[in-house]
Amino acid sequence: MFTPPDGLCSIGELAERAGVTVKAVRFYSDNGLLPEASRSAGGHRRYGPDALDRLRLLRSLRTLGLPVREVRRVLDEEADGAQGALEDAVAGQLRDLGSQLTALRWREAGMRLVLECPPGERADRLRLIGAVAAPPSTAPMARFWRAWLPPRMPARARTAFLEVAVARPPDDPDPAQVLAFARLNALVTRPCTGGEQPQPEAHKGSGARASAVLYAGLAQAYELAGARLREGGAPRPGEELDSFVDAYARAYGSRDTPAFRRRLAGQLAADPRIDRYWELTADVITAPGGPPEPTPGSAHDWLFAALDAQTAAG
Repeated sequence: MFTPPDGLCSIGELAERAGVTVKAVRFYSDNGLLPEASRSAGGHRRYGPDALDRLRLLRSLRTLGLPVREVRRVLDEEADGAQGALEDAVAGQLRDLGSQLTALRWREAGMRLVLECPPGERADRLRLIGAVAAPPSTAPMARFWRAWLPPRMPARARTAFLEVAVARPPDDPDPAQVLAFARLNALVTRPCTGGEQPQPEAHKGSGARASAVLYAGLAQAYELAGARLREGGAPRPGEELDSFVDAYARAYGSRDTPAFRRRLAGQLAADPRIDRYWELTADVITAPGGPPEPTPGSAHDWLFAALDAQTAAG
């Protein structure tokens, strides 16, 4: 394919055969991605027989959107006979594309939200969604809960709770989910009245071990109650309630007795509530047109209703 007598070709010939511009070949050469075999007497670049295949590979990698540094890593590894760099680079590019697509879907849903709302509400909608990044970040929700949870709560228990308490935004939201997430973001970022978030009675005086025991037990109880909620079951005594009460009893170093259940019901009735957080969370995670997804908040309400009914009957 190369012209005799030396078996080398010029930069123009190489560019023509590869279907790229001379400028592109020069760029790759200047960046060390396409070594030239020699220079002519007039200082013109000359390329060897392997340059065409390497240039075609370069073009393919760049067409996939790989940055120059990743292309260099792939080429260097192939030259050493190793494997894996191409797969890693493509996997990383796929993750980046996924993030970009999610951002575009959130922007599209946000635009539809503004376009479809009554004119009198547009300024408020714009203010809400303008405070949310695309793709959206859950960091404000995590900060909200870190300030709310017991200060001595072990890191592992705290992380486990955040996994279920922080709403995970969908990759392909509808406008209602965008609005709910924006309102949730506004809720957790607004200043607290009095400067501090009200804490449940269970947090007062609880040590590291007690808080870990409590929230591990509550997670199990919420999961059981969530299954009942999905079935549409009414609050009632059973395994779910027993698990719920046991979490508090073990955290307090007490026994599960009728008297303890009455005290617990009174305490929970007096605890501060964050119903709006859980309502918005359900709106964010529920698929459009589907039944509401259970949250720790709705599971807690189901369990408290079961406990309240049982203690009132007793």
